[in-house]
Formats: sequence, structure tokens, C-alpha cells
Amino acid sequence: MNQQIAGLQRPTTERAFTVLLSPTRRGARLARLLAVAHLDLWGVPSEPAAHIVAELAANAAMHGRVPGRDFQLAVAVREDTVLRIELTDTKGDCLPVASVPGEHAESGRGLLIVEALSDRWGVTSGPVPRKTVWAELDLVP
Repeated sequence: MNQQIAGLQRPTTERAFTVLLSPTRRGARLARLLAVAHLDLWGVPSEPAAHIVAELAANAAMHGRVPGRDFQLAVAVREDTVLRIELTDTKGDCLPVASVPGEHAESGRGLLIVEALSDRWGVTSGPVPRKTVWAELDLVP
């Protein structure tokens, strides 16, 4: 009987992790640590993803912060070929734009790092009041 049941189940090729975190520096740090831990567990290279999560989580904590509302980190590996990172916050009216900061600016380079390290990235609006900033890494050249 167990062999029949096991034979009917299709193996899943998607690994996913989602967590709500406080929109603070501590929450942003925890997002990076949790993402790295899961990627290591799954056997997926974590270095570029760690930088991407760190930047997007810092942005969610700093620019997407709404008192009393958490941000969400979602990390998924699809078909063993694509790693997708999503950070969702509840400040949908503040959309991120990658731009080159002034020569002596001390901040403003986070999305340029995300753009450089990821194969694709973007922003999805909604449902109101949310927005999701996502980045994808191809795992197979």
C-alpha cells in the first residue's frame, strides 16, 4: 500500500521558505542569516543571494517601514534552475528606483548592487498597500 501511495506522489522540485520579520536593522540582519541558512541546507550557493537579501531587507526596513507592520522574506528555488528572492513591505506608494548617487553620497547604491548581482529584478505592486521587490538568479549557466 505504501509503495502505491509513494508511486502516485510526484516529487517536488521547488524548495521555498517564507518568514515575516520586523522592519528594523535586526529584522534585516535576520533575513540575511535565515536566507543563507536555508540556501546552505538546500545546497545552493549563497554568497550573491546573501548580498541581495541584505540590500532588499535593508531597504524594506528603512524605506518600506510602516509602524506595526512587518515585511516578508520569501526565497524559492524553482526546478533547480532559478533562485527567486522576494521582499514584500506595506509601503506600496514608495517604489524603488535604481539610480546612481552623487560621488560623495554615503548611501543609495543598494539597488545597483542588486542589479549587478542578479540576472533579473523588479517591483510588483499590490495588493494595496503592499509592494514586492524581487530578484532572480539563474543557478544553471
